[in-house]
Amino acid sequence: MSDLAEIVASHIVDVPDFPKQGILFKDLTPLFSDGPAFREVVDGIVAHYGASSFDVVAGIEARGFVIAAAIAYATGVGVVPVRKAGKLPRATHRASYELEYGEAALEVHTDAFAPGERVLVVDDVLATGGTAATTLDLVERAGGTVAGFTVLLELSFLPARERLAPREVHALLTV
Repeated sequence: MSDLAEIVASHIVDVPDFPKQGILFKDLTPLFSDGPAFREVVDGIVAHYGASSFDVVAGIEARGFVIAAAIAYATGVGVVPVRKAGKLPRATHRASYELEYGEAALEVHTDAFAPGERVLVVDDVLATGGTAATTLDLVERAGGTVAGFTVLLELSFLPARERLAPREVHALLTV
């Protein structure tokens, strides 16, 4: 296991039956509150892609916002939120998808990206891939070019990689 994977693994708190019965939620907020560990994770993601390989970072609601903002700050680029439906104030692209525990919709502003702008998309956990696939499609519908997709934790027992193929998935820890 790499150093970054160990950092992620050591900061996961399993929360049973959240957000509904039968789901084991992987809470990574303890990682966000540990400054040195969080810095190492952010620096590791930046090193993986290279600071000049993307023009903006898109974070998926809600924990993806935390990671995206840190990466954007570290590289001097902007950050774009991909939000739950009804949370953005201007014209949006919207897409619905199924979660492992229900349905949801995401939105991004129609003018969030300049045409061809290279976008690094980030989130905390990759499970079934529905949220990720929807976000990657929204980025492209809004004019961006996906430069990469990264997560802190990938749940390999779920079919996300197959759902996202042929796109590359970068995960710091896969369990």
